[in-house]
Amino acid sequence: MGNESATLRQLLVSLGAPLADLLAAPAGLEVEVNGVVILDPDDEPDSYTGDLVLIIGSRGRAAARLVRAAARRGAAVVAVKVPDSDATGDLRATANDAGVAVLAVRPEVRWDQLDSYARGAIADAKATSAADADDAGDLFSLAQTVAALTGGSVSIEDSANRVLAYSRSDDQVDELRRLSILGREGPASYLAKLREWGIIDRLREGDDVVHIGERPDLGIRRRLAIGIRADAELLGSIWVQEGDVPLTGQAEGALLGAARVAAMHLVRRRTGTAAGLRLQQDLLNSLFENRIDTATLAADIGIDAGKPAVVVVFAEQDTEPGRPARELRSAAITNLVSVHAAAYRRTALTTTIGSRVYLLLPDLPAENDGTLVLGLAKEIVAAARRRLQQDVRAAVGSIVERFGAIAESRQTADRVMNVMSGKASEVATMADVRAEVLVSETLALVEDNPYLRDPRVTGLIEYDLEHDAGLVRSVVTYFDALGDVRAAAQRLHIHPNTLRHRIKRAAAVSGLDFTDPHQRLFAHLQLLLAATGRGDPGDAPA
Repeated sequence: MGNESATLRQLLVSLGAPLADLLAAPAGLEVEVNGVVILDPDDEPDSYTGDLVLIIGSRGRAAARLVRAAARRGAAVVAVKVPDSDATGDLRATANDAGVAVLAVRPEVRWDQLDSYARGAIADAKATSAADADDAGDLFSLAQTVAALTGGSVSIEDSANRVLAYSRSDDQVDELRRLSILGREGPASYLAKLREWGIIDRLREGDDVVHIGERPDLGIRRRLAIGIRADAELLGSIWVQEGDVPLTGQAEGALLGAARVAAMHLVRRRTGTAAGLRLQQDLLNSLFENRIDTATLAADIGIDAGKPAVVVVFAEQDTEPGRPARELRSAAITNLVSVHAAAYRRTALTTTIGSRVYLLLPDLPAENDGTLVLGLAKEIVAAARRRLQQDVRAAVGSIVERFGAIAESRQTADRVMNVMSGKASEVATMADVRAEVLVSETLALVEDNPYLRDPRVTGLIEYDLEHDAGLVRSVVTYFDALGDVRAAAQRLHIHPNTLRHRIKRAAAVSGLDFTDPHQRLFAHLQLLLAATGRGDPGDAPA
């Protein structure tokens, strides 16, 4: 059954740059859009419930009144032409205040063109499944990731040279790219040149990256291209146009990986079903959760189940609130991991569970000390920081000798990731953080079992909460310093005598003997639990 409406997310996928930019989406990207209407400044505003309203004849700040009027009458999205960047802040404030999404339309875009594209996008959303719409979004997200990795402007085309997706563009695009995107296909004259130069044949016949030199006489900048192939069949191509800054040194590797990832999406589009890619991801998730046997997934992706494999998990340090923003960053990370992994190993698989991205690398060489896998993880983390401006950490699981034990590798990767938030290192293995993992998991046992808690320590915690005496932090720091008062006092930025007084006060309040190694050990664990905000002191038995 088709959808009854499009979402703002789907609309952005179909329109996007260079037609329009999203200025504000106070209700998120899942706002439903039912139709398109045109509002002229001389018109009397009507009912626009769930509509995309195109405000013509009024630009920039001057359109604020009509934006509010459309919002009051139920508009889901409003499109306004913004001739300069100075007006964007005012319009964004107006949109957020009115509670309506606003698209900033490029001045050179014709309203009839935008109207046609928008109506087509909504019609497509009504006629296609949610999985197909997700796939279009995947291609646009992939294009944006490749643009970040290569430093160029990216477009993804099908085998008939129709533009399927493209990265956000800036003023560095040449005339060819502009015409291709606005026309949704490559200009016939340029396609004829590509055939004449043998570029099309090279894309069709090989897996290598093709270099196309700059042609100032034709208004064409330097480009890289690669065919998207399924066995011997050409499904499409990916093009990267160089701007004012040269393409990055990793551009060719990024294109190789992107072509392998894009092939899965295009096969899925061609068959009209989500079976291929989604099935593999579902099988991988099921495998991680021990809901299927490893032979099922191994057979589906065509790997040797007798060879070593490993799981690497990636997660972002969440520094920006807001669900839509997190979703966009998560999609960018997933694509980044997929592109790098596909270039490293064709059979690599990625999936997202919660806020974490999991990378499965099967078919590893029998002699593998993990150096290559660790290097790949570091490369991905560095690329996320450099190209996406995102702080990502990676936890490398254990390399298991056969694919059947892959759940063990995933479990190890998760255990490592669970303790990485407070670590300076961005990439870690179990060998790097084993002590932290063991302490964390021991604390989890104490947290889950109140009978592993000493009521005297519970009393100390309650006293400290009530009197704000700083005793818990002082005792934990004292234990961490192995009883070295001067070292602990220096960490706390207090005088050693002050710390000595607090330790004596803590012993008196609790009745604990801090010279007894057994009491000291469990007091340390329970106080660490309290210091991390875990556990309820009242749970401890009397």
